Amino acid sequence: MIRLFKQALVTNRLFYLLGIISLVFVASFFVHILFAVAQALLIALMAVLLIDLVLLFRNTTRVTARRKIQKTLSLGDENVVSVEINNLTGLRLNIRMIDELPEQFQRRDFFFDFWLKAGEVKKVIYSIRPVVRGIYRFGNVNLILSSVLGLLQRRMIEGEAVTVVVYPSVVQMKEYELKALHRISTQEGIKRLRRIGHSYEFEEIKEYVRGDDYRSINWKASGRRHSIMVNQYEDEKSQQIYSVIDRSRSMRMPFNGMSLLDYAVNTSLVISNIALLKNDKAGLLSFADKVQTFLKAERNRSQLHKILEALYAQREESSESNFELLYQAARYSMKGRSLLFLYTNFESIYALERVLPILRRINHLHLLVVIFFQNAEIEDFSKDPVFSLADIYDQTIAKKFIGEKNHLAAELKRYGISCICTRPEDLSINTVNKYLEIKSRGLT
Repeated sequence: MIRLFKQALVTNRLFYLLGIISLVFVASFFVHILFAVAQALLIALMAVLLIDLVLLFRNTTRVTARRKIQKTLSLGDENVVSVEINNLTGLRLNIRMIDELPEQFQRRDFFFDFWLKAGEVKKVIYSIRPVVRGIYRFGNVNLILSSVLGLLQRRMIEGEAVTVVVYPSVVQMKEYELKALHRISTQEGIKRLRRIGHSYEFEEIKEYVRGDDYRSINWKASGRRHSIMVNQYEDEKSQQIYSVIDRSRSMRMPFNGMSLLDYAVNTSLVISNIALLKNDKAGLLSFADKVQTFLKAERNRSQLHKILEALYAQREESSESNFELLYQAARYSMKGRSLLFLYTNFESIYALERVLPILRRINHLHLLVVIFFQNAEIEDFSKDPVFSLADIYDQTIAKKFIGEKNHLAAELKRYGISCICTRPEDLSINTVNKYLEIKSRGLT
């Protein structure tokens, strides 16, 4: 009986039928023959209600649900979750499945409605996109059962509560790994750059194609093959690649639900993985008003895991970034000339001018690539149609901000500092392209 009160729910259909019967009772005050009709309808409704109650709450009525989800989810990506529903009864049931999502998603209308035949198994598949790193707790799977009569519902709690962890995007890491290393990247924005000139390590002898350096011609091999053959050189290995992340308040700006820091974290994992697979050494440094994380560039098996764990712990700070500390770390902690990808953000030329002397000093010690962000929303707004004088003023200001970003990039290039000004969603593509370009030219 206690189970009945806890699990039983009344549907709107029952209330509608009771309302109709009540109207018939009211009408029977004026037409007396309707009183017997109303009584018959009420008795029939109670009988059907009893049948529905027996069908739903007998011991043989059982439906199970099992959720399948990975223990770690990828930040900013669509992660697939599947729930398998198994109808173990001999009845055709209407089922509403409500999966208790973690509180980070703030979803109160997440459910699926479907019919399930006797003995049928159905797999419900949906995807979630976490935009915050951390621990996510999934609750139970709630099943609301009703028969073809539809007067009552039975609430069943199935599945187990589970806790998963959202890490920086491993999905993006694997995706760009395949594109960059298997040379299938031209369709998706990753560029394969052919080397012009020499690097440091011999790779193979191949046929000459237009654009190859004629100084690489192997005359002996050309004489044997009766065609022009050239020596091809592979990228120099064991270079030090550091991802340097600014954690100051300038990186708290959100785009598509994620902060700029989250985009930088995902890309740092991508570029570190590619660097390690190309036999380079990967390291990590994060700073704001102080240096929080420093991982020396290494090339061992556990380095990628160390970088992943360090990136997972990164959080935005409310303070300003101290580039003097960055210079001290670049000078004394990073032994040997390295390639530094600095993820930061400048909104005005004044912000850049404050730190430009320090960036120039760092660029003298290492090869520095400054990566900052275009304001995607302002760019999209500047392309909207204009209908009034106020719209003209607004778009003029928006285009001024866009011009300011272009001026920042030009100012950095004027002092010989490489830079990438990119939309947040294109950060990984553009950073990997820059890395491959630097490797192909042997600039480090």
